[in-house]
Amino acid sequence: MRLKGKVALVTGGNKGIGAAVVRRFASEGAKVWSGDILTDKTKELADNLANDKGNIIHETLDVTSQTSWQLLINKIVHETRKIDILINNAGIYERRSIEETTEEQFDKMLAVNTKGPFIGIKLALDALKASGNASIVNLSSTAGLRGSFAVHYGASKGALRLMTKSIASKYAKDGIRCNSVHPGPIDTEMGHTAVPPDQLKERLYERIPMGRFGTAEEVANVILFLASDESSFVTGSEVVVDGGATSK
Repeated sequence: MRLKGKVALVTGGNKGIGAAVVRRFASEGAKVWSGDILTDKTKELADNLANDKGNIIHETLDVTSQTSWQLLINKIVHETRKIDILINNAGIYERRSIEETTEEQFDKMLAVNTKGPFIGIKLALDALKASGNASIVNLSSTAGLRGSFAVHYGASKGALRLMTKSIASKYAKDGIRCNSVHPGPIDTEMGHTAVPPDQLKERLYERIPMGRFGTAEEVANVILFLASDESSFVTGSEVVVDGGATSK
């Protein structure tokens, strides 16, 4: 039980990588709060994630809203007095060139992917400090490491990567570690949205040394390591999970 007694908050926890993280953390003994925008689809997914141990709690969270963040953090702190793990996973993607991207679409991308983690970290700082041994993991992307077709997406994920390093440097002495994870093509709804045409997918496979998409569970395993005490001397790092794609 690598997370026994830990309190975790996972954003975007009702589907994809987030849902895999919620399951993995709960299986390792954590009490997991899953925050996500509530729709009929995410409610159904949340119901499917529920377990009889009662250690997965679902709450509505709009990561672009300071009020929404504050309400959820207040609930957690009221019950637990601390937050040991914060996973900023909620994110959006649009496959648009810069010519196709409007100012409003650019703003929305950064609001969810960059401002959301900023607000969450800012408001959770006291609860993370109360842990004395806290871990923040920000879900960036390989698009945050190199140029991306979707300029607004790459900008949001590149900014998150450097935000991670700033937080790591500033709050290490407060017992807070902060790392970013950079998935490549992953077999999730968002992953397939990023690479829709079959022909493009075949070309992408050729560029991945391992010759396939990764799974949400494989990313969750990496996040588990960074959230656990096993990574106690790891902070300010970016961990790439892409089957070797960025090695070429």
